[in-house]
Amino acid sequence: MIEILEQTQAYVLCIKPAGIASQDAGAESLPQQLCSQLGCAQIFPVHRLDMQTGGVMLCAKTARAAAQLSAAIQAGGMRKTYLAVVSGCPEMTRDRWDDLLYHDKGRNKTFVVARQRAGVRPASLEYDVLAVRDGHALVRVRPLTGRTHQIRVQFASRGFPLVGDGKYGSRDKGALALWSASLQLRTPEGTICASSLPPHLPPWASFEPELASTTF
Repeated sequence: MIEILEQTQAYVLCIKPAGIASQDAGAESLPQQLCSQLGCAQIFPVHRLDMQTGGVMLCAKTARAAAQLSAAIQAGGMRKTYLAVVSGCPEMTRDRWDDLLYHDKGRNKTFVVARQRAGVRPASLEYDVLAVRDGHALVRVRPLTGRTHQIRVQFASRGFPLVGDGKYGSRDKGALALWSASLQLRTPEGTICASSLPPHLPPWASFEPELASTTF
């Protein structure tokens, strides 16, 4: 069962479990599970999360609401914050990274590139290190753009792959340590917001004291 944080006639805020698709039409996808659980004819995701990423997600319950929420996102009204556990630790405890990214759709993999060309898009994020323990760092990340695999590749390209992210060079086994922790969306009707901490499982469990005091 999908955990529901809040719902109205227009939208539902929920926790997407890691390992299910956020936008596919398959029976196990988030939209289809929500349809069955809530008795809706259709669910409209207004943003996406990688299949391996869990956490807060916003979906519309009608086509009209989806259009309105998507317009608010396009207007720059959304702020998302993620938590991640990375191998190693960046030298700066707080910083902004700006890169050029190219996504290879055939390989479903994103690369940091040096020059602008067709298919290359700028990507920016801000992060701060919350704790370091046993060769890993807990980081809070705010992406300023929404590129495919952006957080994963921007950290991995600097030698700090996310724990469990074998696609981008991690040698740590287990699930991908990336969690959609907070979402805020300014709309003409008001601000939609929700937050959630990752499950008490490795590698998150090693940072339980810091997670308990984390703010968004």
